[in-house]
Amino acid sequence: MIDVTLLGTGGMMPLPGRFLTSLYVRTNGRAVLIDAGEGTQTAIRTASLRFKCIDAILITHYHADHVSGLPGLFLTIGNEGRTEPIHLYGPSGLARVISAFLTIIGELPYDLIFHELPGEETRFECANLSVTAVPADHGMPCFFYHLSLSRPGKFDPARARQNGVPLPLWAQLQKGEAVGGFSPSDVLGPARRGLSLLYATDTRPVDRIALYGKEADLMILEGMFGEEEKKARAIETHHMTMQEAARLAEHAGAKELWLTHYSPATPHPEEFEETIKAVFENTVVSVDGQTKTLQFDS
Repeated sequence: MIDVTLLGTGGMMPLPGRFLTSLYVRTNGRAVLIDAGEGTQTAIRTASLRFKCIDAILITHYHADHVSGLPGLFLTIGNEGRTEPIHLYGPSGLARVISAFLTIIGELPYDLIFHELPGEETRFECANLSVTAVPADHGMPCFFYHLSLSRPGKFDPARARQNGVPLPLWAQLQKGEAVGGFSPSDVLGPARRGLSLLYATDTRPVDRIALYGKEADLMILEGMFGEEEKKARAIETHHMTMQEAARLAEHAGAKELWLTHYSPATPHPEEFEETIKAVFENTVVSVDGQTKTLQFDS
């Protein structure tokens, strides 16, 4: 399973009662954080989540509302006792941006490992998840992220016997561990449907968002503007309207859509809920602390 917590829902600047958009994703006790604007560590505490288990931070781009919370977050993670490295992923310029932050926080008790992403689709593994970073359309280097958790096939004793696997090795192989010259595929049936989620803010509604979000268990997309008449402004600033986000989720065949990254000029995004649900019924106009556990199919 994957535990998902939307720490904040604001864009541009935090507001009273609304933290900046950031996502905390946890599976098997390890966590990934996507973006960390001002106040993110406060949002993590508010949600009663752990700092020490954050193994990786994925950065969409380097606007302040997505990275300005990193210095304090780094310090707090260290104060919580972490000594293992943290992996940082982001567009070109990552080392320069983070190094600038480090000048004001000094030495950390853990290493930061930089992974500067090229301007193309990039796949990698972190914190028990498979991640794909895909270029967004924000008028500057920016990525959206697809995260997935695979699910192995069921144990097949007939297959194990057919492949000559000794009985004492079955348990380890069933857990996914290679042993005695045998691999888990020697005892497992076909892989089952896993879990996936997609996170995209600060972008125009490009087709590849729907492509990578195909049949996702959860899509989290920005809804910067609720009024469709502000579409021209969305185009100018390389953002999305709520309606555009809903159409992407509909096109992708996603199970559920969470809207986030609301403009400060939209204090009550829930006012647009009825309009958005007319486009994609299973839409949630998210609030800070929105949480969900994605479960494997039975």
